[in-house]
Amino acid sequence: MSTINIRGVAVEFPFEPYELQREYMDKVIECLQNETNGVLESPTGTGKTLSLLCSTLGWLQLKKAQIQAQRINSIAEEKQGFMGNLLKELTGKVDNGTANNADNSGRAFMGLPTIIYASRTHTQLSQAMNELKRSAYKHMKACIIGSREQMCIHPEVMKEQSNSARTQMCRLKVKSRNCHFHNRVERKKEDPAVSESPVMDIEDLVKLGNLHKFCPYYMAREIQKEADIIFMPYNYLLDPKVRKSLGIVLSNNVVILDEAHNIERICEEAASIQIKSTDVALAIEEVTAVMKLLSEDSTLSFDEGQKKDFTADELCVLKQVMLDFEAALDAVSMENEKEGASYPGTFIYGLFEKANINNGNFLEMVQLIDKICNFLAMSSGDGPFQRRGVGLELFSDLLTCTFQGTSKEMMEKVEKCFKVHVLVEQPFKKARDNWLSKSSAKPACRVLNYWCFSPGYGMNMLMNQGIRCVILTSGTLAPLKPLISELELKVDVKLENPHIVKGDQICVKIVPKGPDGVILNGNFQNRDNPKYINSLGCTILNITRHVPDGLLIFFSSYPIMQKYRDFWQENGIWASICDLKKIYVEPKDKEQFAHAMAEFYAKINDPQARGAIFMGVCRGKVSEGLDFADANGRAVIVTGLPYPPLKDPRIILKKRYLDRCNAQDKEFLKGDDWYSLEATRAVNQAIGRVIRHRHDYGAILLLDQRFDNFRIKGSLSMWLRDHIKVAANFGEIVRDLRMFFKNAGANLPAPKSRVVNNQPAEFETGNCYKKEGKNFQFEQQPEDGLVTIHKRANATDLINPAKKKKIVLKKNVPIAEQDSQSETKEFIALVKRKLDSESYKTLVQAMGMYRSEKNLENLKSEMDKIFLKTRSEAYLLNGLKKYIKPDHLEEFENYVKTLS
Repeated sequence: MSTINIRGVAVEFPFEPYELQREYMDKVIECLQNETNGVLESPTGTGKTLSLLCSTLGWLQLKKAQIQAQRINSIAEEKQGFMGNLLKELTGKVDNGTANNADNSGRAFMGLPTIIYASRTHTQLSQAMNELKRSAYKHMKACIIGSREQMCIHPEVMKEQSNSARTQMCRLKVKSRNCHFHNRVERKKEDPAVSESPVMDIEDLVKLGNLHKFCPYYMAREIQKEADIIFMPYNYLLDPKVRKSLGIVLSNNVVILDEAHNIERICEEAASIQIKSTDVALAIEEVTAVMKLLSEDSTLSFDEGQKKDFTADELCVLKQVMLDFEAALDAVSMENEKEGASYPGTFIYGLFEKANINNGNFLEMVQLIDKICNFLAMSSGDGPFQRRGVGLELFSDLLTCTFQGTSKEMMEKVEKCFKVHVLVEQPFKKARDNWLSKSSAKPACRVLNYWCFSPGYGMNMLMNQGIRCVILTSGTLAPLKPLISELELKVDVKLENPHIVKGDQICVKIVPKGPDGVILNGNFQNRDNPKYINSLGCTILNITRHVPDGLLIFFSSYPIMQKYRDFWQENGIWASICDLKKIYVEPKDKEQFAHAMAEFYAKINDPQARGAIFMGVCRGKVSEGLDFADANGRAVIVTGLPYPPLKDPRIILKKRYLDRCNAQDKEFLKGDDWYSLEATRAVNQAIGRVIRHRHDYGAILLLDQRFDNFRIKGSLSMWLRDHIKVAANFGEIVRDLRMFFKNAGANLPAPKSRVVNNQPAEFETGNCYKKEGKNFQFEQQPEDGLVTIHKRANATDLINPAKKKKIVLKKNVPIAEQDSQSETKEFIALVKRKLDSESYKTLVQAMGMYRSEKNLENLKSEMDKIFLKTRSEAYLLNGLKKYIKPDHLEEFENYVKTLS
């Protein structure tokens, strides 16, 4: 442990910090001491999180000691100077400066700040807490705020499918004191198992809750009252309603926004809301249900003589208000229902006016809705009305979001910063058998969007809470000027740190053409071009041959990733890549994602494997906050520029908003510049997954000619720019990759062997492992003739990695056998997808007959029935080769070629 003096603060650091870490900590402490805001950029892999925590908690530790010393001196002086205090102490009337009051009043009374550490996801927060556990400040009190979904352990509550239903049932049980886990929180919070465990993340708290039978969710709320540092996601911090319900106090506290490259969008989202006409209809139904419930059995809610929370008249008024609002929304004029209609932000007040809602009475309605929701939650029994109120809560949120004041200044802000966009949403049509279905199509609904386009509006809502200072930090914040302008934040401390790695640790290449000479350009006009998709696949295949261990591949969006995967599976490229490395594809489902990550890490650790590939999307789960250090990520491929959808109404309106701002203040970006920056920031985040520490190394390959543009290059991370080279031909890529990995592996220190944490990625993804004694052997291949022609006949091993299996307990099975079983299931799933039910049935029966009779001619005859009419699917027969007798195999392969 090393102790460094920075601006009079003794910071304890696990090792002698690098110069850029000292500079970073110096800026953090400057912000804290001067109570000023800071924007600090330091690339991923420079120890940003550790530096941030150590400097912040080192300052807080000193601040604590200073405040305590001041109070002791103050009390001593008062006692010496005024004996009357003795009488006040004896009668219990002690002044605010006395020790007794200090014991009861807590941190706020002492003027001791709390550090609020916010990030985008709980995975990122969990990684930060792990850094804290490894630091000299692990004795300081810390807690993490999570959701019921993550922390509730009551079996009945966790059976509920939706978050809303879970919340309602939890509140019901807590209010009626029917949750024995919640009932034990008060007496268990002083238990040494809780009070003497300073740093507990969600996993720790849930484990402890299960062991001692207390509620982890409510225990976290108790711990936060005296915590030195509180970890929470952005939405908990920025949403006033959530802050209030969780008792989060911001006054005099320090707010750290880590991974703040998304902060503009998050601030906009915090001040925006969407509601559908179906939501309003649901709210009306809920009020009607309460009216009916009260009229049928008045004793259900109120005892005789007990004051009612609301009257039947109030329910009638509220119902009429929502009916009028529904009618006003349906009456909004639209020339084009598909594209919708846009109006100034103040347009929404006109809709409310038609429903007799205004700034004078909206609060009464919010309070009334709150009472109705409580009534629904408290309704006894398991009837259909219990735990309802989703529509009412959303309508209440709409009122709270839109009525922030009616002053002239506020109306001008709403006029400038907000837009109302109304469109018609067609119902999702599920595939179904028409002759069996009795349900009719659902009617289209109207969608009301109240969009904020000024991040500064959301940031000002936060700063108005009396925050001591806010520190924004990330690896990809530049350019800083437009960021600060948009946030409308007074920033006195800025930092743009270089990277800690040297030039021989990174290989950055723009690849403008594939090995077949086809230009790689994934723009809107070209992204569906079969020649381009094929060339991109050939490029990835050839690169895969020369990258050791883990390879990350990022696509612009989920639909594009899916489309390219299907194409490569059909023409055999996918199977050829799988022959080199197992492919894992980022699923949207959270649980499937955790499972896929665990499998990927296991494959990297498998000494029999040659590594693995993880395919993800920019702005997705893989690109945000996950750690692919050392063997887990030796190269990252970015297949294109992930521009936001150009015709999306919100994107169009955002660009117009910025163009207006730029006309008045040149510090703002123009709309087109912002649009371009959105893409390169997403690329920078994806790139940052690979180089994770001082001795790490990796290749960064940008497979799109559009990267060879001075504006695009200038928007990439500063530490990359001097190392970017454009490949003259594909042979150069191969030569440079071979040389780079050969030299880096020989000259850089081998990473420490670490056991992979197989916990779901939702909680821990930071640990990595490097195989000891395993040297990657580079294949010696001729550099001419690099173009590999892929035919369907080569598709011997078709895999659909998106299909995840359920986790079941099994006997130990060799890895090769597990892969074979997985591939068989995935092949069957692919065949089912590609063939109609009759053809699939014929194929299964034919294979069954071949297995018993071993008659190849009969099998070929049956296959002719299927594939002579659908030759485009004949490549599927390659997946059957493993079931063909060895002495029949050559004849079967020739047969497949005749069909292809």
